[in-house]
Amino acid sequence: MAHPLIGIHAFLGELGLASFLWVFIEILDPNHSRIKRAKIASLVGAIFLFLSWFVGGYYYVEYYGDNVKPIIKEGPQPWAHGIFTEAKEHIFLFLPFLAFTTFILIRNYSHKIEKNKKIKKSILWLCAVILILGALMALMGYLISSGARSALEAGI
Repeated sequence: MAHPLIGIHAFLGELGLASFLWVFIEILDPNHSRIKRAKIASLVGAIFLFLSWFVGGYYYVEYYGDNVKPIIKEGPQPWAHGIFTEAKEHIFLFLPFLAFTTFILIRNYSHKIEKNKKIKKSILWLCAVILILGALMALMGYLISSGARSALEAGI
């Protein structure tokens, strides 16, 4: 059975991503009320991504490193840890900070987003990067889990 922290970690991350999809949609055609909603959604999304980061880190330190990592490395798909866990650990470090940067941009430039296309584009690009990296995190999490499942099925 999967550890409950995996589900909490994934759920918080998905809520964070949904928040930044919401921000992206609001900023596509900004007005005062949409910018206000985008500011709230970006703060909520940043909080969820930071929480997901802490839950995932706690799970890794307290459980994964001693219990799951050795199983994956001995199993038929050791690359699941060697490539995807290592990549996920390093790429995910950026997500909460990109999210917080997006919130700060919206908060500090809320009165200029409607008229300044460069600020609007910057926020949209940050949201797109967050969404793409988040989707990659979910894919990598799936591949890591499949590495653990294949090792367990192989009797390791």
